[in-house]
Amino acid sequence: MAPGSGGKVHNDEVDWGHFDADEYYRHNYLKLRADDEEILGFVRDHFASLLDGRDLPAGYRGIDVGTGPNLYPALSMLPFCDNVTLFEHAEPNISWLQDQKRNTWPSWSTAWHQFWDVLRAQQAYARITDPRSVLAKRVEIHQGNVYELKTLAPFNVGTMFFVAESITGQESEFRSAMDHFLDVLAPGAPFAIALMEHSTGYHVADSHFPATDIDEGAVSSCFRNRVSSISIKHIDVGARPLRDGYTGMLIALGQMRDGEDRALT
Repeated sequence: MAPGSGGKVHNDEVDWGHFDADEYYRHNYLKLRADDEEILGFVRDHFASLLDGRDLPAGYRGIDVGTGPNLYPALSMLPFCDNVTLFEHAEPNISWLQDQKRNTWPSWSTAWHQFWDVLRAQQAYARITDPRSVLAKRVEIHQGNVYELKTLAPFNVGTMFFVAESITGQESEFRSAMDHFLDVLAPGAPFAIALMEHSTGYHVADSHFPATDIDEGAVSSCFRNRVSSISIKHIDVGARPLRDGYTGMLIALGQMRDGEDRALT
């Protein structure tokens, strides 16, 4: 079934080679939006409250799943990690990220400095005096499929922003993506997951991509007994909606249980 035909499209039916990374970046991140700023503040405070001041072991690792042309989830983990993996499936997004890293993040001066200004309100972030160069040193780009994440070693902290519900029209695949993300987090790992609420799908340039219609209840049910804490916050659409066809954003902030069984249930 072709994307945009009205059916519940499966992830593997979508031609992700048509995803326009440059257009997505320009539309979403050139100017810091109020909703992104609100989400970023929640994530910043969540990670700082659990990780700042702790004696973190050497080799502390973070992962951002489905990065695309969005660096602010990775920036939210930067003070706490020796290494941050940007895990991405779509070839255009991989090319965008590789080009950015190779050229020391030229998008920093046009976009990401605004996001860092929000983060550095917390001391954990303010201690990094040159975040652009630190990002270049600590980031690794890994191409792969979210449904094959369990092949990677566990990570100590993780983010997944606008991915699980935005890669498929099938609720079962949405839940599988959530499960696979949680599966690669180490016991006790803090995490942040951002999602579009009641999304009907979205356009990037001339291509349409599917979405799963989810709400807070659907998101909450994905965590079952796997986490020691979870808080889900709703972000209103506001006066400047990002696009048509959604009712707000959700940000899930949590921490994995200590000693959690890594097998899918």
